[in-house]
Amino acid sequence: MNVIAPDPGKTDITMSQAGRAPSAPIRIAAATTWGGRITTAVQDLAETLRLWPLIWTLSVLDIRLRYRGSLLGPFWLTLSTAIMVGAIGFLYSHLFHQNVAAYLPFLSISLVLWGFVSAITAEGCVCFSQSENMIRAMRMPLSLHATRVVLRNIFVLGHNLVVIIVVFAIFRIVPSMASFTVIPACALWLIDALAISLLLGIFGARYRDIPPIIGSVMQIAFYLTPIMWSPTMLAHRGLSAVLVEWNPFFDLVEIMRGPLLGHPLEPQAWLFSIGYTGLLVLLSGFVFIRARPRIAYWV
Repeated sequence: MNVIAPDPGKTDITMSQAGRAPSAPIRIAAATTWGGRITTAVQDLAETLRLWPLIWTLSVLDIRLRYRGSLLGPFWLTLSTAIMVGAIGFLYSHLFHQNVAAYLPFLSISLVLWGFVSAITAEGCVCFSQSENMIRAMRMPLSLHATRVVLRNIFVLGHNLVVIIVVFAIFRIVPSMASFTVIPACALWLIDALAISLLLGIFGARYRDIPPIIGSVMQIAFYLTPIMWSPTMLAHRGLSAVLVEWNPFFDLVEIMRGPLLGHPLEPQAWLFSIGYTGLLVLLSGFVFIRARPRIAYWV
């Protein structure tokens, strides 16, 4: 067998260079300090903002796959919401002795907004566990998966806005100038949606009991929150302080629902909503910074 021997001179130079110790040792270690974890978490969020075209594409793909082979597509959810508004509206208006012209716009806005809240909490719990293959197969910012949940539910919310527009057109309701306060309310809702998706997604990846627990809690909160009934119904019964004033869902819904119905700006609802948002962002940020390195091992 023929063997090609290297040049002795080049061999001496190579061996001497290989035996030379490096000037500075290379150390690879995960960030264990809070400063390093905060830096990586901020970089994760910044990378997600940079990849917004990818998030848009994935969100549209999720909706197309969900309604693949359907004739109406996502408008099936719009149709079911419209049927629910019509059926419950006429029934509960007689049970609660409410004027249909005033109750149906209230109910349509409430159900559409609550549908968004319910979808965010339900899908946010599994935003990381359902993206298990992507998390393990490629390097992507983890906050992208939570943002993907938020964006695709914004698309669904846009479809359901047709129900509110039709109800307003039927009863000839023209939004007042107070409706412009919906713009900062939408920004507050986007922050809350992303924060709750990150928070519930982390807990849902670690503990698989979280999704059914959150589903049960949201179902109870639906009946305890003024969604199908108006807060004025409890004003003379002494329950408004418990079910309305101390209900975080009421304040978050009211800053969106009130302006669309022409109600004056409620500083108390805004104050509580901003406070709830601040607490939620702090809690979500703390959990994301601490648990982010472990998410890939939990899914």
